[in-house]
Amino acid sequence: MTPRRLAQLFTVVSGLATLLASLFASLPARADEEAPVTRLIEEWLSSPHGNYHSRSFTYWNKEGEVPTNCATCHSETGFHDFLGVDGSAAGTIDRAGVINSPIGCASCHTSQAHALDSVRFPSGVEVTGLGNSATCTVCHQGRQSGAAVTKAVGQLPEDDVSADLTFINIHYAVAAATMHGADTASGYHYPGKTYAGRFQHVPSANTCVACHDPHTTKVAEDSCMSCHRGVGNTRDIRTRHTDFDGDGNIQEGVHGEIATLHGKLYEAIQTYAKAILSSPFGYAKGRNPYFFRDTNGDGEISDDEAVRGNQYRSWTPRLLKAAYNYQVVSKDPAGYVHNPAYLLQLLHDSLESLSSAVEVDMAAFRRP
Repeated sequence: MTPRRLAQLFTVVSGLATLLASLFASLPARADEEAPVTRLIEEWLSSPHGNYHSRSFTYWNKEGEVPTNCATCHSETGFHDFLGVDGSAAGTIDRAGVINSPIGCASCHTSQAHALDSVRFPSGVEVTGLGNSATCTVCHQGRQSGAAVTKAVGQLPEDDVSADLTFINIHYAVAAATMHGADTASGYHYPGKTYAGRFQHVPSANTCVACHDPHTTKVAEDSCMSCHRGVGNTRDIRTRHTDFDGDGNIQEGVHGEIATLHGKLYEAIQTYAKAILSSPFGYAKGRNPYFFRDTNGDGEISDDEAVRGNQYRSWTPRLLKAAYNYQVVSKDPAGYVHNPAYLLQLLHDSLESLSSAVEVDMAAFRRP
C-alpha cells in the first residue's frame, strides 16, 4: 500500500472512530433513514477540507512529508500535534506532517479541539472566548501581520529602494484575520489612523460555524436574505449608503465598493512602480511570490514572467505597505462579509499614501 493510500486510510478511519463515538447514541431509529455518519462524511468529502487532490495537501508529496512550519494546517497529523492530541505539548509542532492527510473528522472531533478557546495571531495578540470558532481560527488567521511590515521597513526613507526589502505575504484564506480587524492588526495600519475592530454581526451570525456548515463549509445564504431582503445574493448587501469608491453608484453592494477600490489600488501601485521607480511590475494570482517584473511593460504578468527568477525586488517602504494591504484584501474573497469597513480602510489609506507620490484622485473616495 502506498504512503498516500495509507494517509487517506488513516484520516478516514481515525475520523470515523471519533465521529462514531459521538454520534452513535443519536442514530435514527428508522432503518430506511440515511445514516448521519455517511451523510456527514459525504459532505466533508465535498468540502475543501476533504479534498485529497488539493494543493493544500499535495504540495509536499515529492518531499514525502509536510514541514513542521506548515504541518498544523496542511496535515491532520500536524493539527493533532499542534493541539497535543498525540501526547505532545499543545501549541507547538514537534514533527513533520503526513502527506495527503487533509483536515478530517478527527481534526475537530477531539476533546482537545473542543476545549480550544483562544488563538494567538501573528501580531502576537491572543484572542480568547472563541468557542467553536477557535479551530477555524487556527488555520484562517494568516501567517503575517502589519507588524512584520513595520519591522521590515524600519526607518528607511519611504521612496528609496532597499535590497533588504522583499514582499511580505499574509498567506491565504485569511477570514479570521479580516474578521478581527484592528484587534489583531493583520493589515498594515498607517500611523495616525484608526481601524475597525472585530466585526460584530447579529448573534445568530457572529461565529464561523453560525454561517458556514462545519462539514461542507458552504454558507447558508438563505439565512442572510431573511434579514437583508430585496437583494439577489450576499454580494448585493450593503448597510451604509456612502459612496466609498467614488464611482457614483450607491446601489451596488459593499462587495462592489471594495472591488473597485481594490482595482484602484492595483492601478496606483503599478503607476508608482513605473513612474517613480522605473521598474514596472504586476500581480499574478495564485503564483507565489505574487509580484513579478513586467519585463515587456504590457501591464500584465504572463506565465513566462510569473516565475521565481523574475520576482519583483525593487521594493520601497511605501510600495511594500500598499502591496501588503492589497494582498490582505486579495486573500479573503469574502472579506466584504467578514469585515467590510476594515478592508475599505486599508484600501483607502494605502491609496492615500501613494497619492503623495503619484496622482490619485482621493477627493472621490470616502473612508468609513
